Amino acid sequence: MPKHPDPSRRSERSRQAILGAARELVSEVGYAKVSIEAIAARAGVGKQTIYRWWRSKGAVVFDAFLALSEVEEGGMALPDTGDIEADLKLVMRATVAEFADPAFEGPIRALNTEIINDPDLAAQYRERLAAPVDEAKKARLRSAQRAGQIAADADLDLALELLYAPLFQRWLHRSGPLTPEYADALVDLFLRALRPI
Repeated sequence: MPKHPDPSRRSERSRQAILGAARELVSEVGYAKVSIEAIAARAGVGKQTIYRWWRSKGAVVFDAFLALSEVEEGGMALPDTGDIEADLKLVMRATVAEFADPAFEGPIRALNTEIINDPDLAAQYRERLAAPVDEAKKARLRSAQRAGQIAADADLDLALELLYAPLFQRWLHRSGPLTPEYADALVDLFLRALRPI
């Protein structure tokens, strides 16, 4: 009996090819020069295949980078050694290194421009990437609250803004170096502000 091709496998193969092509092109030529046509040609699919799944170039590029950070079924978690200072310094040093990496920086800067100008993409970003990541960060901070390392009444949403906003501003405005020392200094100030009185 002849085997018939499985359309769902073919679709997933096409989807992965499109996402890979989008990432490659953004890294090679920059976001502004990438087009749906170029992504389709690189992926070996028709433009209509892309438009069937995504409404814009920004949406394709967002999904391409989201796919890199998708986590296993159990979700993501920050390290929890019991030492909030050490754990946060590890996470912030990794974040600073990522933002300082040219391979990450260019495409993410372009994606942020799209998010600023596209409310629908901004909503997708908040729902599909920012919210799950923030929830993992808050889970680690709640653990620190239970251990008495952070004030029990601290507003954790505001706390995350206090910790990450200076890093994001420095990256966005290119106003200073993104170094491990900078990451450590942010954590030190953050913990000084949130320690129990």
